[in-house]
Amino acid sequence: MTPDLSRRSLLALGAGLGATALSTPVFARAPKLGTQAPYFHRFKLGDAEVTIVSDGPLPLGDPTGTFTGVPKEEVAKMLTDNFLSPTNVVLEQNSPIVNFGDRLVLFDTGMGASKAFGPTTGRLTRSMAEAGIKPDDIDAIVCSHAYIDHIGGIVDDAGKVLFPNAQVYLAQSDFDFWTDESKLGSPLKDFVLHARKNLMPVRDRIKFFKDGEQFLPGITAISAPGHTVGHTIFNVDSGGKSFVFLGDLTHHQILLLEKPRMEFAYDSDPKQAAATRVKLLDTIAANKTPVMSYHFPWPGFGNIAKAGDGFRYYAQPMQMQL
Repeated sequence: MTPDLSRRSLLALGAGLGATALSTPVFARAPKLGTQAPYFHRFKLGDAEVTIVSDGPLPLGDPTGTFTGVPKEEVAKMLTDNFLSPTNVVLEQNSPIVNFGDRLVLFDTGMGASKAFGPTTGRLTRSMAEAGIKPDDIDAIVCSHAYIDHIGGIVDDAGKVLFPNAQVYLAQSDFDFWTDESKLGSPLKDFVLHARKNLMPVRDRIKFFKDGEQFLPGITAISAPGHTVGHTIFNVDSGGKSFVFLGDLTHHQILLLEKPRMEFAYDSDPKQAAATRVKLLDTIAANKTPVMSYHFPWPGFGNIAKAGDGFRYYAQPMQMQL
């Protein structure tokens, strides 16, 4: 072999090896983490600081029989048109904790130990821990109503009170209805048992508010009956800024906004609930008051505007800097 041939062969071989090396991918082989971001979000409201914490997703399943008054085919189309599953409606459970500087107020407490809607609920205190908030620091718990997914986290599975320093605020009509032992022989039995388990241990710390009353500085009750007899929403204000905590005025950001007179099977009085929903959403939309929704997609903060015969929800971008 001549020197020139040897040199050319080596150069060709080197070029080939280089090309092979460059075309061979390098894998980091990093393990999958299998975890999500902490389940809290924080923003300013005037002089107050709001931390939204989650009790976890609440799946309702097939909407047939739950969302009624509209053909099921139309319900399915409303969902698929918005890239949502037509066979499994999933709600969130968003609880705002408002730090007014002199008091810390939690709105609603989730499902607690109950797994009536599956294993994904009941993470409220875990979400609070992720947010750096201790149950002992909560001064007040404001309940929109006494349904299973709103008062379920007041006590733990053994009946121990989880918020030992908190006053509890609720409409008296809802307390009376859902703790009534005479209903234990009715289809409402499980709801009554759940309400009694969570409310009776704190009975001496429950205070009742009235419609239109500013029962705590910065928090005003607005009666919204229909979902339950005493269902209430709240105007929350601080330093000239405000939002309305909707409770269960509307459970779904598409179905019960686009068709607000659609009926919802979990409403105690579906027709009254629909009329209340339209009336109050009309006012909220006209005033352009931001809303904090318990069941809308995480974190549930945004605005509602009129859209034809119904409404549309505009999620507010999450503020990642305080």
